[in-house]
Amino acid sequence: MSNNHKFYIDGQWVDPLGEGSIDVINPATEERIATIAAGDQRDVDRAVAAARRAFPAFSRTSAQERLALLGRVIEAYQARLPELAAAITQEMGAPAGLSSQLQAPCGLAHFMYARAALEGFSFEERVGKHLFVREPIGVCGLITPWNWPTNQIGAKLAPALAAGCTVVLKPSEIAPLSALIFAEILDAAGVPAGVFNMINGDGPTVGVAMSAHPDIDMISITGSTRAGVSVAEQAAKTVKRVTQELGGKSPNIILDGADFPAVIARDTITMCMNSGQSCNAPTRMLVPKARMAEAAAIARAAAESLTVGPPEDASTQLGPVASRAQFDKIQQLIARGIEEGATLECGGVGRPAGLERGFFVKPTVFSRVDNAMDIARTEIFGPVLCIIGYDDIDDAVRIANDTEYGLCAYVNAGDAAQAAAVGRRIRAGTVHLNGAQVDLNAAFGGYKRSGNGREFGKWGVEEYLETKSMLNYPEA
Repeated sequence: MSNNHKFYIDGQWVDPLGEGSIDVINPATEERIATIAAGDQRDVDRAVAAARRAFPAFSRTSAQERLALLGRVIEAYQARLPELAAAITQEMGAPAGLSSQLQAPCGLAHFMYARAALEGFSFEERVGKHLFVREPIGVCGLITPWNWPTNQIGAKLAPALAAGCTVVLKPSEIAPLSALIFAEILDAAGVPAGVFNMINGDGPTVGVAMSAHPDIDMISITGSTRAGVSVAEQAAKTVKRVTQELGGKSPNIILDGADFPAVIARDTITMCMNSGQSCNAPTRMLVPKARMAEAAAIARAAAESLTVGPPEDASTQLGPVASRAQFDKIQQLIARGIEEGATLECGGVGRPAGLERGFFVKPTVFSRVDNAMDIARTEIFGPVLCIIGYDDIDDAVRIANDTEYGLCAYVNAGDAAQAAAVGRRIRAGTVHLNGAQVDLNAAFGGYKRSGNGREFGKWGVEEYLETKSMLNYPEA
């Protein structure tokens, strides 16, 4: 890729001002596949200045002009889908089928939904003598993760552009290759100079510089709770808006009337998808104590049915986790679960048989987990399921809410009304009822330490706007 060692600033591919670099590692082979430039404070200043210069003109563009821009991005993105999917498989280990069917298309979907939201969006509202105007907030810093790289870029960039903001993007240094292609897509679509800028680098350098920058009006981050706290602390110095989509430890309440064989098998596989590296994964499965053995047997069989292997193989369902640091953390937490006395149903420490190289993790199921255990409270971010027993519905709700997180929850019941009633009692931003899938046009975000603000569809556009009250505004 010719632009590995460049940044996209002010409508051009430019050389970094520093000499730092970062190796990109293929997690399936543990081999270096690329080297990217690593930015510093000077690169951030240059990108922010370009975005600041571009903001006055771009913020005054009409909705029709921005609709046309989003349409061009969609067209350019569609042409690069195979390359995006291949890059995601290489950089973070997603199986080729997952990359081509979900990972890469998700970024495209966000542009389509943002465009649809913009078509029907009202930026002005007349109430009595007053006019209330929604205006773009300004220059936005976007910090995105490695686990769903193009999905997270699209979820932030598309609504920001729809709202009329200019942006500086820092993608994850672990999975930057798809982001470089994303920047090429924006360039091909004719985004005005300075409206979109992208620099690579690490969080402690580029992320901190962006968060504290006085000329950035808003920071949107998806990442760990630790990273979100750091961004908020830096941003507080300039009183900028911060939206955060952070960690999760999502409960999945299986009620007595649910179809246990179908639901538990389905949700065990769902939890393992993307090698468990999804913040909304249903990692805490809550079942009636009297049915623990039954639930454990179903989950064990489902986990053992999964094929772990090289992500390029068509038969592979789970690839590696994204990095050595992630692999080591998961191994430590699996060992901790055994030490804590949870019952290891399958999986465990070490790589799956036949995989001696690469950051591959065994799909692991623990049963008879106590919600006070570390494995029930810590976001493992790997294919590790904790099955927890409950006494009755009130106890299930108590356990579900007994977490510092509140991103997602799942409720499965034989009766839809019962599932909905229990779902209303859960403190989480999204509640999946009876197998409901993720909807990229539905508000997404968390309670508690899972963050603040909402993304996706019209809710995403609203996050990038300020409200101005114009009192005693004259009649037209």
